[in-house]
Amino acid sequence: MKVVINGACGRMGRTIISMMLPDERYEIVAAVDIHSEENGEYPVFKNIFDFDGDADCIIDFSHHSAAADLCRYASGRNIPLVIATTAHTDEEKAVIGLAAKTIPVFYSANMSLGIAVTARLAKTAASLFPDADIEIIETHHNRKLDVPSGTAILLGNALREVRPDAEFNIGRSENGKRPKNEIGIHSIRTGNTVGDHEIIIATDTQSIRIRHEAHDRALFAEGALDAAEFICGKPAGLYDMNSIVG
Repeated sequence: MKVVINGACGRMGRTIISMMLPDERYEIVAAVDIHSEENGEYPVFKNIFDFDGDADCIIDFSHHSAAADLCRYASGRNIPLVIATTAHTDEEKAVIGLAAKTIPVFYSANMSLGIAVTARLAKTAASLFPDADIEIIETHHNRKLDVPSGTAILLGNALREVRPDAEFNIGRSENGKRPKNEIGIHSIRTGNTVGDHEIIIATDTQSIRIRHEAHDRALFAEGALDAAEFICGKPAGLYDMNSIVG
């Protein structure tokens, strides 16, 4: 598979490149980053529009603000696109959705296959206990900017598929009885935690706790490669980790 890595000099860009180089299944045909420097292992470009070679897929680990140019390039060249960045604005999400009308686009708030499985299990449990209280607790490193995490919102939205009347209570801070239609979301920021998400589904007589713990950020690079292999050959459309889980 011939792959373009956009955001090649960032932490995740470097991680995915280190995974791909020894793997004969992949060929890095372009590593794109404004800070890219020439090396003998793969071609580098400071602007993705400077690359006009053949590619089977683009994997983006840059910044959400690059969405418009990235989608315009991928659509114009008819190259499948994996967007592994997060925190997109509503306008940027609209651009991604528009690109998916012409090319296959894989876009997920979390590139971990394990999180997709976690969401699936939580939905099943919540559907079987319709009167249970639901709480989501997410823990990340102390440098993370967004609160709550995009993954916590992803899990909450998955639960809303079986609890359509549920409302998020983010960071409960007021006195009062807990409403039954509430999904509580709590954020902890401490140390160097990669990512820990726990869903508690509790009745008066029992509790179910479903937890996913990320040990290494490399799991997101693994997920991006899984996504790239999945969308190659797919028709135009918007795909995510649920598409892989089935």
